This record gives sequence, C-alpha cells and structure tokens, in this order.
Amino acid sequence: MKYTFKILVLVSLISLQASAQNPAGAIPNFTFYRLNKSAFSNKDLRAGKMSFFVFFDSDCDHCQHAVLSINKSYQEFKNVSVYLISLDNEQKINYFMNHYGSNLKAEKNVTLLQDAKNDFLPKFNPRKYPSMYLFSKEGKLIMYEDNPENIFRIIKQIQTFNK
Repeated sequence: MKYTFKILVLVSLISLQASAQNPAGAIPNFTFYRLNKSAFSNKDLRAGKMSFFVFFDSDCDHCQHAVLSINKSYQEFKNVSVYLISLDNEQKINYFMNHYGSNLKAEKNVTLLQDAKNDFLPKFNPRKYPSMYLFSKEGKLIMYEDNPENIFRIIKQIQTFNK
C-alpha cells in the first residue's frame, strides 16, 4: 500500500513538472525524417520564411481538428513553411493526411516529418497534442498554441508578421 502511494505521488509530481514546462523559445537543433526516410534537420529549414511546426498524433481528435482547420485555411499558410511532425509510422501519417490534410499534402511549403528518434519532446517542450509553434523568419517563437480552436490566432499572427 505504501509503495503504491509513493508511485502515485511520483507520477503526480512528474506530471506537474511536465505540464509546467515552457515551449522552446527558438527553433532548436533537431533531426527528423521525411517519409522517404531521408534526414531533415534544422539546417534544412527554408530560409527567410516563417516556420509553423505542428506536432500531432494521428489518433488524437484535437490533432485531427487542428489539421483539418489548417487544411481548410491553407491560403493563410501559403507564405509560411509548414512542418507536420508525428511519432507515428508512415502508414498512420498517410492515413491521417488523406483524411484531414488532403490539400496540404501536395503543397511545396508543407513538409511531412516523422520523429523516429523522439527528438521533438525534449527539444521543443510541447505541453500536449497538438502542439503548434509559429516561429519568425529569424527562428524566434512568435506563438505557441495547443488548442485547435485557436487556429485563427495563429492566422492573425501570420498576417501581422507578413505585412
């Protein structure tokens, strides 16, 4: 009984600490992988453009809603480099994109990435799914959002910074 209580307290403390973390204030060094298994790092980011990172899980309802909203509002994201990153396997990512981001898949400014080495969590410090980061052309965090209902706020920031 005491052991179970100690485990419960430990898990609670870890959860509190994790939820209190701050999202990355600048684009960190990272390595993800394109779906063709080729490496993609922070050195491959498109220079001179704002970057929008979306960390998603294919089974997450909130992630589905967020990507569907971005898909429907693509015109607002056309001048931003969009990076969609998931821990999921290629089949799940493709299924997800076919259902929620079909317009995004063919766009040149949208890159699908797989986090095969669990690089995102310790480097970007997401709070929950979906984690959406808008970075300036210089790589500084403009806005972090994890509520899919607030895509309009991200769009507003894009419009403000692209004037």
